[in-house]
Parts: sequence; structure tokens; C-alpha cells
Amino acid sequence: MTRAEAKERNRRALLEAARRIVARDGHRARLDEIAEQAGLTTGAVYSLFGSKNGLLIALVIDYLGPHYEGIEQAVPAELDLLEAIDAFARYYQRTCKDPEALRHLAFEISLQDMALRDPDLQAKLAASIRAHQQRLAELFTGRSHHEAVVTARQAERVATALRALMVGLSQGVILGLAEQASEQYFAETARALATPEVLGPP
Repeated sequence: MTRAEAKERNRRALLEAARRIVARDGHRARLDEIAEQAGLTTGAVYSLFGSKNGLLIALVIDYLGPHYEGIEQAVPAELDLLEAIDAFARYYQRTCKDPEALRHLAFEISLQDMALRDPDLQAKLAASIRAHQQRLAELFTGRSHHEAVVTARQAERVATALRALMVGLSQGVILGLAEQASEQYFAETARALATPEVLGPP
């Protein structure tokens, strides 16, 4: 194994251990336990991530990256806005069926709890989420809608509304509060947001 391969192996081990422990313990997650479960020392955390918060932000990026890549693959470029929203919503509903969905939700809630207690982590988490939100807005920019083209400003507004709606619906399904929320229900609810009031001016 090369030095670079060993470094990546250690990085992955720490991220996987951190995800498990943060989901379980929230703000009580201990750096020494994360390192121990990864088979490493706390010095490896500082060497690879700079700090505990550095590890947590890397964890967010590692978690959100594949999620948004999945969305981009599920929403082809040739779709118009309503079709893209439909595909986006159906993708979100399918993620609720993932056997790991409840564990993912526990991790998200624990991470938010930690951010509320740490202003530095809160700022870094917000910046990471804004970057991914921009990526989502770009997914809708330029699509046709009612004989017009969706501008970047409109795409940002609809992406914000859609993400809030999908997160709320998904949490309801995962927690058993909305068991009958089918792909069609997700899609129809999401499509209802493509209104002049939500999109706003160009």
C-alpha cells in the first residue's frame, strides 16, 4: 500500500466511525472514541482533518456529495421544469425506502444539534449546505417552463422551496408519520410549487 492509499484508508475509516458515533451520541460524540473505532489515534484526526470540526465538515461533504450526485443523475438535462421537479421528488421518495434511511436521519439530526451548540461548526455547516443548495439551483436553471426559461434567480427560489418540502416529507415517511406518501404524492406536491408566486420574477 502506498502512502497515499494508506492516508485515504485512514480517512475513510475515521469518516465511517464518526458517522456511526455522531448518529448515536450527537454532541456527546468523543473524538477519542471515533479514533479508537477507526483503529487510529486522535493525532490521525488532527493530521487528516485539522480538528474535530474539520472531521465533521468532511463528514457532511462526504454525506451530501453522493446525495446530490444521485439527484443530478435522476434529473436529466433535457427535462422541462415540471418534469425535472417530478423526477427530483420521486428520487427523494425513493431514498425513504433505503434500509439505512432511519440511520441517515439520526445522523442529520445529531449533526444539526451539534451545530446549534458550536457557532464555528454552525457557520461551516451552513456554508457547506449553501454550496450544495447552489448546486441544486443550477440543476433547475435554464429549463423551459410555460414558454419561458427559468432564470438562476427563479431556480434558486424553487430549489429552496423544493428542498424544504422534500426534507419535511421524507422525515415524515421515515418516522412513520406519512406512510401513504407514494412517489406520485411526492411528485404532485412538488409540482404544485412551480407557481409564479414561488418562482418570482425572472
